[in-house]
Amino acid sequence: MKKTYRSFTPSQRKVVLAACFGTFLEWYDFLTFASLATYFSVLFFPPENPTAALLMSLATFGVGMVVRPLGSALFGNLADRFGRRPIFIATIALMGVTTFLVGLLPTYAQIGIMAPILLLLLRLLQGFAVGGEIGGVAVYLTEHAPHGKRGAYTSVLQLMGPLGILVSTLQIVLLLAFLDPADFNAWGWRIPFLFSAVLLFISIKTRMSLEESPVFRQLQAEGTVSKAPLRECLRDCHTLKGMALLFFCISAGGSLLFFSSQVYTNVFLKSVVRLDAQTASTLVMLSTLLLFPLTIFCGWLSDKVGRRPILLAGLILGALTILPVFKGLQHYGNPQLERFNSEVAVTLYGNGCDYSPFRKAANDCERNQEFLTKNGVSYELMPQGEYKEATLNIGGDSEVTGFRAAEITTALQAKGWLEKADSAQVNKFMLFLLLIVPVVAVALITGPQTAVLAELFTARTRYSAAAVPHNLSAGWIGGLSPFMVTLISVQAGDALAGLWYPVGMLIFASVIGLLFLPETKDVNLHA
Repeated sequence: MKKTYRSFTPSQRKVVLAACFGTFLEWYDFLTFASLATYFSVLFFPPENPTAALLMSLATFGVGMVVRPLGSALFGNLADRFGRRPIFIATIALMGVTTFLVGLLPTYAQIGIMAPILLLLLRLLQGFAVGGEIGGVAVYLTEHAPHGKRGAYTSVLQLMGPLGILVSTLQIVLLLAFLDPADFNAWGWRIPFLFSAVLLFISIKTRMSLEESPVFRQLQAEGTVSKAPLRECLRDCHTLKGMALLFFCISAGGSLLFFSSQVYTNVFLKSVVRLDAQTASTLVMLSTLLLFPLTIFCGWLSDKVGRRPILLAGLILGALTILPVFKGLQHYGNPQLERFNSEVAVTLYGNGCDYSPFRKAANDCERNQEFLTKNGVSYELMPQGEYKEATLNIGGDSEVTGFRAAEITTALQAKGWLEKADSAQVNKFMLFLLLIVPVVAVALITGPQTAVLAELFTARTRYSAAAVPHNLSAGWIGGLSPFMVTLISVQAGDALAGLWYPVGMLIFASVIGLLFLPETKDVNLHA
């Protein structure tokens, strides 16, 4: 028993450091692009239509999520055939080089249409590399973990995503603080991408010193390495069940909760609650810091009580609390806006009102939809009827025809809407407490998640079986979350309505988990 619970060896600590640093670099590179999407819309796309350019920039970011499953399929297949170590070196090198090249790209003003084409190509390669890394590194790390401590040992890997967000955001904030806007647009935006070369050098150096996974070495010694891992995955019922559990339950729940707590809260506090950007970002950052100890604790706890109860607790907690938490954020962050939405009827009359975040607003009705949603105003959509053009009725006695943002703002303010939340009414303490709730749910999922990704599958096809559904789920379910939440909110005329997307998916994941999720804490990874 003492041997089972011994401290981590120097070799195991080196594996953790190398795996985590590489994954941090992956997320740093991947998320730096997202942070600079608004600047890329000006630098790399036609300047004639700023809104369309921004949508094109965000779409370019999105394709990185779409190709992740392809990267996981290719690199996963290679890792199960030739070993984990060479694939880790290849994926981190591909990610680092493509990110560095983004920092060297000429802009639209310099080479015209080739600028967005080259940017899209590099973004595709980034997503390809991330697909090979995320999921697979969980397998590699878990296969090195001491038995009985796999949850605690591997939980630190899940912290690299939030850490990547924090470092990327902090770096950009510092650059914006020390550079004037003209210098940042001219060359300052390149620094985060060029700096990745330093991180790449450190990461490759640490990974080159790693040994092959002991599980894969055993497969080689026994001559049982799979010759067609993906084909085996698709033919084995037990493996397919595990892949389905990852896709619909574990990975889906983790990505949805991560989006809700780490991404959408910031957007919601700024655009719907109308908090100033500094207050919103500070509150989210402080709650994110709690994710670090909580994730490690939940990983440790899963070693004691099992993976299944911890994972289910996270899914159920998220499903039950997301809507109440966001309602609470509105109540304690901007009670004036809450009263406005409950007391002032806003009705939009128009035809062809079908705004979508996937494209530019096509008419005045859709422009009104977009404006109201982005400003946290709830509204009811009605047919245009006798009106000759799209018309917005505010409070029953104030009408604005067409789309006139300044007139709409004035009419809303006359009825009590505030462009910015009144700082005297903002209850920062309660906002912070509310933000902790989804963070706890995230920690309950991410703490044991790394270990479970490997424990669900047999050694021969583990890399492919874990990486493919994990990246599919993160890209298709989690990655589409911002668009789905926005789309549902716009169609419903209620900023909170879109949250039914993550809630509904989490309820579904909870049911799947309750019915089918096995306990994997003590499985033999060599089997």
